[in-house]
Amino acid sequence: MSLAILIAVFIGGLIVGIPVAVTLGLASLAYLFFAGIPLAVMPQKMYAGMDVFVLLCIPGFILAGNLMNSGGITGRIIRFANALVGWARGGLGLTNVAGSMLFGGISGTAVADAASIGGMMIPGMKKAGYPGDFAAAVTAASSTVGPMIPPSVPMIIVGALSGISVGKMFLAGAVPGVLMGLAMMVTTYIIAVRRDFPRQPWQGLGELGKAFLGAFWALALTALIVGGLLTGLATPTETAVVASVYAFVVGFFIYRELPLRAVPRIVIDSAVSSAAILALVGFANVFGWILVSERIPQTIAAAVLSVTDNKYLVILLINVLLLFVGMFMETIAALIILFVPLLALAQGVGVDPLHFATFAVLNLMIGLTTPPVGVCLFVCANIARLPLTPVVRAIAPFLLTNIAVLLLVSYVPAIATWLPSILLD
Repeated sequence: MSLAILIAVFIGGLIVGIPVAVTLGLASLAYLFFAGIPLAVMPQKMYAGMDVFVLLCIPGFILAGNLMNSGGITGRIIRFANALVGWARGGLGLTNVAGSMLFGGISGTAVADAASIGGMMIPGMKKAGYPGDFAAAVTAASSTVGPMIPPSVPMIIVGALSGISVGKMFLAGAVPGVLMGLAMMVTTYIIAVRRDFPRQPWQGLGELGKAFLGAFWALALTALIVGGLLTGLATPTETAVVASVYAFVVGFFIYRELPLRAVPRIVIDSAVSSAAILALVGFANVFGWILVSERIPQTIAAAVLSVTDNKYLVILLINVLLLFVGMFMETIAALIILFVPLLALAQGVGVDPLHFATFAVLNLMIGLTTPPVGVCLFVCANIARLPLTPVVRAIAPFLLTNIAVLLLVSYVPAIATWLPSILLD
């Protein structure tokens, strides 16, 4: 009875559009009440979910991304990307994808990427003659690269849940993230050729050099983050703090586009964003504890293994489940609720934990661009001032491309495990 109420409240909340964090909290509260469990369990389990040292990375990386974005980072990255690939057919579309790949190494979140890159690129692409639905679609699709290329908030969450090194998680996502970006650039180019999208003239090596020098300090932040982790000079949390200080110095003293009076607002906005993520972590931890106490993970594992214990079929079933869940649930909530039981299932058939974690995160990133709860899809459609339907149609080729990369990463473990194995083992 209590479990049925939990599921009913959760599904009902999602259907009526209540935020996922609130829905998880209400469903958990309803379960505890009808099961006769003291409600004091709620704050205890919430605190236990948030009281994880590595989660301190999240405010640091969010603050660093916001400082860099307010300090002129987005424009410089787009200028460099445009000088690099903008001369090809559909050049602004290629610039959009390349910009997301570069920006992803700073923001660590797909929504920040979609809002920052989209705010500049979507109006610019429409003005240059690109269809609005295509501009919104390519921006939403490419924004999912951000959380795969270090730093990455979902990777930090996975590290906290599983005990896998956050440094290894960062490196494991790098090659799949680059593959996603390159695959989307190929897709963009094919669409551009077929639909005769405009191209820009080659701006010359001089402009490329100037654009690179302009973006150098911004791009160096990724090297700082990865270098700190690889050398062991800093923990992920310390790296996040160093990145925030670096972002302030670059924005205020080097780029000189970060007004001192804007810093308090940026800090407050970063704190609010971090608090929202940690609240979601807390509520999701309560929900996950209830599922474990009801032996739902064991039931799922038994159900899957009763169908097949073939490693490759189990990977396929996990991918199908996560793709479906990603259509309806926010990434972090889905990770906290499903990651641990699915990791146990994957390990049961011989899947490496680091490999599983990588394709699980990649899977849920794709969910950010699928209706009905595709956050990046909504952000980009809103910037383009278009209804959701044409943007969904336009993003279909990119979804197919990303799913192809997902299958490649799922069935070729070395794509995820090779880089961490040579740099950290």
